[in-house]
This record gives sequence, structure tokens and C-alpha cells, in this order.
Amino acid sequence: MIQGTLFDIESKTIESISNPETYKGIYAFHKYWGKKPSESLSYFIQNCTNKGDIVLDPFLGSGLISIETHALSRRFIGIDINPFSIEHTSFLLSLPNPNEYMKAIHEIKNNVHDKIFETYRMSDGKYASHYLWEKEKLIKVWRKPETGKTRIEFEPTNSDIELIQSFEKYEIRNIKKGTFFENARINAKADMSIYNLFTRRALYNIDLLLDEIKKYPEKLQRALLLTLTSSSGQMSSMVFAISGRGKTKNEESTKIEVGSWVIGLWCPELHFEINVWNCFENRAKKLHKALLESTNRDIPFTNDPLSVVRKMSSIGIVHGNSLNVLSTLPEKSIKLIITDPPHSDRIPYLELSEMWNCLLNKDSDFSDEIVVSNAKERNKNKMKYLEDMSKILIESNRILLEDGFLLMYFNARDKQSWDFFTVIKAKTNLEFVGAFPMEYSANSVVQDNRKGAMKTDYLLVFKHHNGTNDLNSLNKIPGWIIELPKQTTASGDNDE
Repeated sequence: MIQGTLFDIESKTIESISNPETYKGIYAFHKYWGKKPSESLSYFIQNCTNKGDIVLDPFLGSGLISIETHALSRRFIGIDINPFSIEHTSFLLSLPNPNEYMKAIHEIKNNVHDKIFETYRMSDGKYASHYLWEKEKLIKVWRKPETGKTRIEFEPTNSDIELIQSFEKYEIRNIKKGTFFENARINAKADMSIYNLFTRRALYNIDLLLDEIKKYPEKLQRALLLTLTSSSGQMSSMVFAISGRGKTKNEESTKIEVGSWVIGLWCPELHFEINVWNCFENRAKKLHKALLESTNRDIPFTNDPLSVVRKMSSIGIVHGNSLNVLSTLPEKSIKLIITDPPHSDRIPYLELSEMWNCLLNKDSDFSDEIVVSNAKERNKNKMKYLEDMSKILIESNRILLEDGFLLMYFNARDKQSWDFFTVIKAKTNLEFVGAFPMEYSANSVVQDNRKGAMKTDYLLVFKHHNGTNDLNSLNKIPGWIIELPKQTTASGDNDE
């Protein structure tokens, strides 16, 4: 059995659908927003389709659904405009052998470890692990002890400063500078580039890693690139320095701890610069462990969705605009559409993924993304989003079989964000069947702790008016309701 795959009713209860486990193993390897729980994916694929049917996701995201459909002998078409999404899904479908992966890590270490560590050499000839910055001023240098766990802290020396200054004019070689927009919600500026997110020393070392990664064949290269992107947050200048955490005997702690890149593009005043090799190697060890726990697979896929419809391929992974791709599919060809579209302005996916796409050297098509963005120059406002999502529903209605289902993960605080569902009654043959709340955490600091953060999605179920669908399996789900969830407007949560 493939890790994280198949909803086995013998080992799991129906309650697992609405309250799934957090992501583990290979599914937890990379930080990506909007991961759909594998329990609900498997359950609906099993209960709403038959072997050989086509399942479609027009907002592919992390691509977990591609593995679920293949494990259940269904065909699949996944679409996403985000280059990172395509790379991550391709990785899941074609996992490298864990021994070959670790062999590559060791080879890369032999070639660049010493070069990278030289960029962190201290005046005594030993090597720093962390640099603590306050704005642009270096205030502490940390080194790992030779024995034990307690770090050793040093005041910066002239040697430390001179070493940092030696990289001031470094120009990236393998990395895209990036496209950013003025977006206060994620603390982005229109004049930003990748240089604002990393020190030039870090970028120099990332380039060294990329020089080595490019030497490997595609399958291994992809895994190594995703190891880099998944560790890049800790390599960046966005790692918070946490002070005053917790209290002991009513005394606030003065110890400074290492935080992480959470979400958005914040470079806090007090932040860390961490040894790039250490970040990369730590993530590589985690991926190696996940690979050992996973079933080896090399599932073929195509970028042509029509080859899946014509039964020439079983999986199509398509990089592009969802609406354009859906329009190429024939009528009544899809049994199940199950998707997690952007919810209101909660996550501007391409904008937040630009750091990863820069490291992958992939161009992003921001103009065609279906999303609400607070970046005014993008003109991705709520009205445009509602218009685009209405077109998605109309196309979904056209390509769905008479006995097919449309399932959508969705939630929003403001009523307007739900308005595109009104197009269902006016312009489609789809009818709302029911919904249920799904509480889960993707282990997100923001999601779990921010006041007002949404911790529940609804899974909304639609079918054709004249479809003869069996709904008994759906009625068993805890929390099942037969009306659209109540939509309320929360003050300060509007997108305009």
C-alpha cells in the first residue's frame, strides 16, 4: 500500500473523513499551502467513481490527489498555473530510490561542503552555524559545540564583518530574480527581488548547490531541487529570532531561540542567517527517511489531458490556466471533479511561491491566475475572481457526466466570496447535495495560532439535476448538512 493512500474502512472510522490526521511522511516533506487531506480524497474517489473513471482537479496544488487516484485505478487530470505545483506533483509520482538519493547527497557534500563552510569561517578557523541580525547589523555569531548541545555565542569580529562584505557584489547565476508586487498582506514590495529575501552569501552558497544538482538525471534532480526549496525558508533572512518565550518561576526568559519562516515575505528586524549546508542536509535527512517509509514508484504521466480522455494515458499533469484547459475537454467525460480552489484572499499562491519558483528558475504567469490578491496592480479583485470561478463552474457542468459529482473544499468569512455559487442555479444543471465541516491542521503556525485564522473548510457536494447518484455513503459522514453553510461577514476580513 502506498503511504498515506486508500481510505481503509477496516482500519479507519468514518469520522476520519471530517477530522483527518495531519500530514506525515512524504506528504509532509514540503511546505505548501492548501494541502487536501488524503482521507477525504480517498473516500470520495472510492465512493463516487469506479475503476477507469476520470477524476479531475483544476487547482492541483500539492498534487496529493494524483497518488490517491492512481492507487485506486482511476484516471486523473490535474491542472495548475503554479510551476512549483507541477514540480511537486511530478516528484510525488516519480519518487527516487532512497539509496540513490542519499548517494547523490553524499556526492554533493563531497563537492561543496568545504566551499560552503569556508563562507562561514570565523577568526579562530572554526565555522559558524548561525548569525543573529538586528536589521542590517550583525549582533551575535553562534557556533555548535564539539560536544553537547549548548550553542557557543560570540560577539562579531572584524573578520566576520569582512567575510560578509566580500559577498556584497555577488550576482546570482542559477536563480531567477523574481517578480513581486506591492502586497501589504504578505509584506511584499513591487521593487523586491530575491536579494531581499536572502543574504548574498546565502545566494552564493545556493548557487553552489544548484551547480551540483544540475548534474543529475531528471528524477533525482527534481528531488534534490525540492530538497533545496523546502529548506530555503530556513536559509532566508525571514527566520524569526524568538525572545521572551515562556516563563519559568514567573520570570520571562531572556534566551533567544531560532524560529522559522512562517508565511509571507517578512524579514523581521531580529532574524537569523543560518548555514546553508546545514539547512540543506537536515531537510535531506528528513526526505531520505520519508523515502524509506514510502513505496518506490515511477508512475508515467503526460502533459496532454486529451490523451487521458482517449485512454492513451492514465495521468495528465498540465501546467496552465484551468479555464483554458477545461475548455479543451469534451462534454460529459469526467466522473468526479474534486478541488480546493483559492479561498477569498487567504493565500496568493503564485506570489507566495515566487521564492521557490526563483530557485527552480521557473517563470510564473501571474496574469492568468484565478485568485484574489491585495496587490492592486494585479487587478485580481474579488469581482474578477467571482467571474472566473463562475466560468469554472459552467465548464465543470459541461464536462461532468450525468452521474458525476463536483466536490469543492471551500470556506470564506465574507458573504460575497460565496456568491459565485449562485451561478449554479442560473447557468448549470448542477444542484447542491450537501456539505460537511472538515477540521484539520497542516501544522501551520499562522493557521493554528493567529486570532481569527480559519481552521475549518467545508467540503461542498454537487451533482447533476437528473443524475442517479447513490448518496448513501455521503449521508454517513459526521456533520453532514443539506444546506449551504451559513456565511457571515467578519469585520476587517474583507478583501477590497
